[in-house]
Amino acid sequence: MSAFSAYDGTKLACRELGEGPPLICLPGGPMQDSVYLGDLGGLSAHRRLIMLDLRGTGRSAVPEDPASYRCDRLVEDVEALREHLGLDRLDLLGHSAGTNLAVLYAARHPERIGRLALITPSVAALGVTVTGDMRIGTAQSRRDEPWFPEAFAALEALVAGRAGADAFQAIAPFWYGRWDEAARVHRAAEEVQRNNDAAAVFAAEGAFDPVGTRAALARLTSPVLVLAGEVDLNSPPPAMAELPGLFPHAELVVQPGAGHFPWLDDADRFVATAEAFLR
Repeated sequence: MSAFSAYDGTKLACRELGEGPPLICLPGGPMQDSVYLGDLGGLSAHRRLIMLDLRGTGRSAVPEDPASYRCDRLVEDVEALREHLGLDRLDLLGHSAGTNLAVLYAARHPERIGRLALITPSVAALGVTVTGDMRIGTAQSRRDEPWFPEAFAALEALVAGRAGADAFQAIAPFWYGRWDEAARVHRAAEEVQRNNDAAAVFAAEGAFDPVGTRAALARLTSPVLVLAGEVDLNSPPPAMAELPGLFPHAELVVQPGAGHFPWLDDADRFVATAEAFLR
């Protein structure tokens, strides 16, 4: 664990795993302790993973100004980490909501990006639409699983806007390619790993300017990987297929059988894909 100061003096922490060229990793949640990333299925055997705990999460301090949890304001925390590490350029990996922060950083500091890996991305910063039909269609591929009827009913209620408070827990199996004991443990840990107050600010008004971000990323010269999970409801492949067209040098890889956490569903395949891109 190492620590450094952000632009406003907030003390930030990051975990370092493995050896090799550094890879900065931005967690999702939003605003979840980076510990949920583990070692990304063993990617630490190939890269030195630098897992940033965003302000107010994990071992990073709570800032004086809660408005600084907003995603666009977190960009300079990533820049402070780059300066702390003494890197001229950085390889950057974002997962889920963390991909919003990754693309905002790339848009603001394109000259600092080596390679950019977007893992099961959230698309708020890019203005890509994920429709209810996309989620329903992706979910229907799981119809033979024993938990499907209850989870699918809750999903339909969510899409229709008539779900109760327990609906998000009911659809939890859809987030994983295998709803096994490891997945259940991983899901349960989320309750204590996320800063809900910070998450409520992350996408607050003004956080995202999709038109401006797209224009900036259209000039990005760095290679970009978009990795989608075949059965991921959060980032369904039909929506992810739009992302490569927003970058000059991007590729889409859909990991078979994977949900929102592809390193848990098939670690070997995930690591092979990520390592080949980052090599």
